[in-house]
Amino acid sequence: MDAPRRYFLVVSHTGRGASISAGIQVCRQLIAAGVVPVLGEDERADLLAAAPDLATAAVLGDGVAPGMLELVIVLGGDGTILRAAETVRGCDVPLLGVNLGHVGFLAESERDDLELAVSRALERDYAVEERMTLSVEVTAGTEVVYESWALNETSIEKASRERMIEVVVEVDGRPLSSFGCDGVVMSTPTGSTAYSFSAGGPIVWPTLDALLMVPLSAHALFARPLVVAADSVLAIELLRRTETPAVIWSDGRRSFDLPPGARVTVRRSDTPVTLARLHSAPFTDRLVRKFNLPVTGWRGPNPSD
Repeated sequence: MDAPRRYFLVVSHTGRGASISAGIQVCRQLIAAGVVPVLGEDERADLLAAAPDLATAAVLGDGVAPGMLELVIVLGGDGTILRAAETVRGCDVPLLGVNLGHVGFLAESERDDLELAVSRALERDYAVEERMTLSVEVTAGTEVVYESWALNETSIEKASRERMIEVVVEVDGRPLSSFGCDGVVMSTPTGSTAYSFSAGGPIVWPTLDALLMVPLSAHALFARPLVVAADSVLAIELLRRTETPAVIWSDGRRSFDLPPGARVTVRRSDTPVTLARLHSAPFTDRLVRKFNLPVTGWRGPNPSD
């Protein structure tokens, strides 16, 4: 009896030459191993234009559903990984990121290790790590007007440069503070090295279950970043007197214009994102490597004479 076919989704930023080259390399390596590479329709057209021998690559949604995928190989930075996570949302398929961008916190390998990373993926030589995500709900009065999710963060931001938005911050059903600000970021530990970090929030180890809330340029004495339990519920209410239009973003990809007086509720989602991990190095080492942090002079807990 023939073994079942294996399908690997390959996601890349085909607007860049390096991504096209990497995508061609991965697809050829998969085909040589008897695995069917699966591509988005536009990505397939871009790769075929450069490499006609990839005609056996399948198109996602055309005979290959997301639920049939064994693995997603993502070629690019964190933005490309977020796009891939959106594509397979709700499917229990891990994402293996190969960094072609800049920092690439979510990526597992670098461009120089691409062939080895694909080889290990073919051998199923990787661990699967779950990352918590956020569930986002926007209500206007008693009506739910928008729902979304996020792996990194959800942010409420002013849509006009001239004036601030005015908000009330709530934790677990109780009001905490109100202030004017440019916005508020609500983040997972995974997102603590992304927008939340840029806004002055703390770095939270991804193994910790927690939610973060970070005000953006708040005009208040008490407007510090908060870290709360993962089962807490965060809410932001736009004060009705706020005349500045506001918008909500999820992972910088999905947006919605907030109506006056809108209430945004953020909680832990029941659907995590799974990442394929090739290395077991501590998160501390990842921070040092990605941020190029100085550690010269460190002797360790048991320094030798």
